Amino acid sequence: MEKLRLGLEWFLNPDHAPILVAQAHGWLKDAGIELEVIEPDEHMDAIEAIEAGTMDFAITEPLHLVEDRAEGEPVIGFARFLHTNGGVMYLRDSGIARPRDMAGTRIQYPGAPGPGGPAIVRTMVEHDGGTAAEEDFTPVNNGFYHTDALADDLADVATLVFYNFEVVEARHRGLDADFFALKDWGIPDFCQLILVTTPTHLQARRDVFRRFIRVLRKGIDFLYQHPEESKAIYCEQAGVSPDDPLVSKTFAATLPCFTYDFSMTRAYYNALESWLADTGLIKMRPGAKAYWTNGLSLPEIRVRV
Repeated sequence: MEKLRLGLEWFLNPDHAPILVAQAHGWLKDAGIELEVIEPDEHMDAIEAIEAGTMDFAITEPLHLVEDRAEGEPVIGFARFLHTNGGVMYLRDSGIARPRDMAGTRIQYPGAPGPGGPAIVRTMVEHDGGTAAEEDFTPVNNGFYHTDALADDLADVATLVFYNFEVVEARHRGLDADFFALKDWGIPDFCQLILVTTPTHLQARRDVFRRFIRVLRKGIDFLYQHPEESKAIYCEQAGVSPDDPLVSKTFAATLPCFTYDFSMTRAYYNALESWLADTGLIKMRPGAKAYWTNGLSLPEIRVRV
């Protein structure tokens, strides 16, 4: 039995349902894996934790993968398992009706006051024909609580939101919420979840990571084929009530987001790098070959000879 320590990008939620299903069915143990799931208290540096030996791999988004590698961090991504819609959320009664209306707004995002939030909103404003300078925006850091920031009038917009969670949550709470999708307003769609580690860890533990990916695929299959049973397992494992209407709504919205294709293209990462460089979020472009591999995510093909 080999131990793997997985760092989550956020608190336990339906995005992690395939892993919880696999744990409940004993598929991880059958694959010789003892999995420890680590929930962050705040936005954490996963690569630092992996290098320190307190974690083996982590869930993150493509945006952070490229940013970390561009800063010289030893990081490599090797599987994508979820792709949702998302971008910048706002309330319709705020006076915002189109992206250029966001010029000069207060922006909620976990990395505030870093430059990421203003870069996203500014790109959308300009893509819609408006103008804005970075100093026109006010960064707001209300942690992961995007909906609270809008509801409590701490911010005008919230970025880095996933439709299947924050938008669904906001509407459930009676807020007249909507969002501008990244892909519609000039930004490569990074509302995806991927697995990352360091090149050293990947080389040393390649076999166990490959076994984990097989089990993750099995978990996603089960979710699609047995949604009600999967929801019951998720609720039990996550310690939430199956009768909670918000849990039901977010689980239902998340289910279609799991992907069978764990690979990603260099063309996608080239586009993401270009946007990050154009907005000044990265100073160097390392190239996808330096930080992404499909070697574990593509199906193993055995050729008969």
